Amino acid sequence: MLGAFVLDEGRVIQTRIDNRTDLTRKDLIWVDLAYPSQQERELVHSVFPLELPEDEELQDLEASARYYQDQHGVHIRSTFVQTVEDTAAIVTMSFSLHQGRLLTVHDDDLSVLTLFRMQARSGRRMVSDAGDILLGCYELGVERDADVLEQIYGALDEVGAVVLSRKEHITSRVMRENVERIAAQEDLNSKVRLDLIDNRRALSFLLRSRVLSPEQTQRVKGVLRDIDSLTGHTGFIFDKINFLMDALLGMINLEQNKIIKIFSIAAVVFLPPTLVASIYGMNFENMPEIKWVWGYPAAIFFMLIAGAAPYVYFRKKGWLD
Repeated sequence: MLGAFVLDEGRVIQTRIDNRTDLTRKDLIWVDLAYPSQQERELVHSVFPLELPEDEELQDLEASARYYQDQHGVHIRSTFVQTVEDTAAIVTMSFSLHQGRLLTVHDDDLSVLTLFRMQARSGRRMVSDAGDILLGCYELGVERDADVLEQIYGALDEVGAVVLSRKEHITSRVMRENVERIAAQEDLNSKVRLDLIDNRRALSFLLRSRVLSPEQTQRVKGVLRDIDSLTGHTGFIFDKINFLMDALLGMINLEQNKIIKIFSIAAVVFLPPTLVASIYGMNFENMPEIKWVWGYPAAIFFMLIAGAAPYVYFRKKGWLD
């Protein structure tokens, strides 16, 4: 899908593209290609002498392929976290600053772009050139990362309330659900950390490229400070995740040990009665008690005593608590 935008008194307005001539407008400032077709690629390439990345090239992690500058301008391939309900994904987007215009290529819809268009169209985010659009995307991306980290911390706080509660019994189903929830938050936190690291590299490259105005340079430095702060926060969240996971696994082990202890005590309690029953269950001819009138009730009595004695002893020692 091909989208084109023009600059109108600080606002970014979407315009219609019907042919090649529409892409040569002087007020055109931004061309956005979302999962573009081959025809759309050829149309853009006929106007802008740029090598548009293919879908598989967007995933290239080599720094030389992700950040470079040539005679056609500055080229950056950066990642953004995209969340849909409880699922998060890393989406790569290509930026190219060429002769005062910005070209973006991505293979998925990005909420960051949608939000930026809304703000730029309404005038809430004033734009003077293509560099402002590029920086605006990074600023919104970092703000989005901060929001995701707050959501992660909130989810971990809810899990912590369960783990650290003083309830005597938490069902295994609840513990299993919380383990799965912690694992999901760990995955999301790692993706946010990867996104922050990648954005820091991209913005540092922008500073070195010297294509930004002094005001834009100060904006980049402010975003970099925010990234450093959020990166440290991801480390704190990792520590909290590890603590909660260890606590939950410890609780699961305690529950398993309680079950094993119950079976062990039951085995010890029933072992002496079983011994008594085994002795008097023998049918040897010369057993003294075999013709005893009170033999059966006496055997039952002995078995009860033999079973009760270990139970009373364990209870006195506190081993059943």
